[in-house]
Amino acid sequence: MGSPTTPAPDDPQHRPPADDPRLDLVAGSVELRHGRLEFVRPREATALLYEEDVAADQAYPPYWAEVWPSGVELAYAVSAREWAGASVLELGCGLGLPAVAAALGGGEVLATDRSPDALAFAAVNAERNGVAIGTAVCSWAEPAPVTEAAPWRLVLAADVLYGQRNIAELLALLPRLVDDGGEVWIADPQRPLAGEFLAAARRDWDTVTTAATRDDGVRLHRLAAPRTNLR
Repeated sequence: MGSPTTPAPDDPQHRPPADDPRLDLVAGSVELRHGRLEFVRPREATALLYEEDVAADQAYPPYWAEVWPSGVELAYAVSAREWAGASVLELGCGLGLPAVAAALGGGEVLATDRSPDALAFAAVNAERNGVAIGTAVCSWAEPAPVTEAAPWRLVLAADVLYGQRNIAELLALLPRLVDDGGEVWIADPQRPLAGEFLAAARRDWDTVTTAATRDDGVRLHRLAAPRTNLR
């Protein structure tokens, strides 16, 4: 699985100040097929917008700090299977609920996000549930940390089908991550661009299916058997 890295919050140069909103936490839990997944998150995601980092936050708001229905439903779907020894990758992991669910099922998990803060929370949430995951900062435009470790048995992503840039980057990246033995699972709250993504995916994958979830607003898309592997 390569050499995943975890942010080092104890590094004095990167330690948050005492009034940092990342330290104002609330705890929660979600139901899995067999038990509960415990997590912590920042109390107010909007408080993570810092004046000194306006440009970055305008480009990438702190979506990672929210608990999204798609992430909850994806974690639940993952918990329906055993993943003992399987290599599992989560893209845009945020708080890492699907990644932790896969680790609880025995998977060897790498959670990735473009935000180091998200990775720190994903790692903490894994620890709260008695499992460990690898983490790595990764953008889909520069995906070496995940393509070099491919093929993956399972690739996970929740609520990522928004914005033309996301769609284009995912369509280019996903066939590079799995072979005929792997699957991609994407949970989506029926974003307007989901249809465009699925239509393009059907040209590049032998199998593209969509299933309902417990949440009427969320669908689970599964992709398997990419027709071309560009790795």
